[in-house]
Amino acid sequence: MLKDITLGQFFPGDSVVHHIDPRFKIIITALFITMLFCTDSFAGLGVAAFYALMSILISRIPLKMIIKGLKPIVPLIIFTSVLNVFFIDGETLFAWNFIRITYEGVRTAAFMIIRIVCLIAGTSLLTYTTSPITLTDAIEQLLAPLKKIGVPVHEFAMMMTIALRFIPTLIEETDKIMSAQKARGADLETGGLMKRAKALVPILIPLFVSAFRRAEELAVAMECRCYHGDEGRTRLKQLKSGFKDYAALAITMYFFDIIIFINCIF
Repeated sequence: MLKDITLGQFFPGDSVVHHIDPRFKIIITALFITMLFCTDSFAGLGVAAFYALMSILISRIPLKMIIKGLKPIVPLIIFTSVLNVFFIDGETLFAWNFIRITYEGVRTAAFMIIRIVCLIAGTSLLTYTTSPITLTDAIEQLLAPLKKIGVPVHEFAMMMTIALRFIPTLIEETDKIMSAQKARGADLETGGLMKRAKALVPILIPLFVSAFRRAEELAVAMECRCYHGDEGRTRLKQLKSGFKDYAALAITMYFFDIIIFINCIF
């Protein structure tokens, strides 16, 4: 399961999506999230799903990687579906003893599943197609106006990027620790809830020690390279927007307008 988590990974490529200005990609991602939560019908959700699918195909990210990234949220999807199916009142579809399934519950469960899948698959493209360095620069430039009120924008952007960057590293480290504990005879997969919780202690302690050690090494490396935050910092690659960036934003707004129109109709 840990190997299926792809959050924070970057897949180099030469697609149109890879070459879009990261500032525009962040704005487009925010519009896509708004798009998903603005729609209240399956028709609007279908438009958002079509937009996400087309973006994935254009980015040339293998679909198996997108599906692999969805595997960790399967328990969340199942839990959400069960809550919606069994605890929403409405027209009865099936009843047996105390179990009662309603039409509204099934409809809501299906709607939430599609929304969650589209949300994870669509927003994952931001990190899949954008390197951590350019993502940091994009976040910093978008939040630059907040510097006037004393917000540490550069530090905030750097913190977010480092966190995303080290997610795959910590997942790999966790997998190694679990394999080492299993080789020593640790039982991590059987027993009740309390037994499994206690079995996590030999995993969490080495993981925290490793995380703090890596954080200290990173801090020392940044100090050795005379890193002083945003003070006097220059960039090797300057972010420049072009026609393709405005075209991508216009296409996103077009799909957004379609969803608003669908909402007005239904």
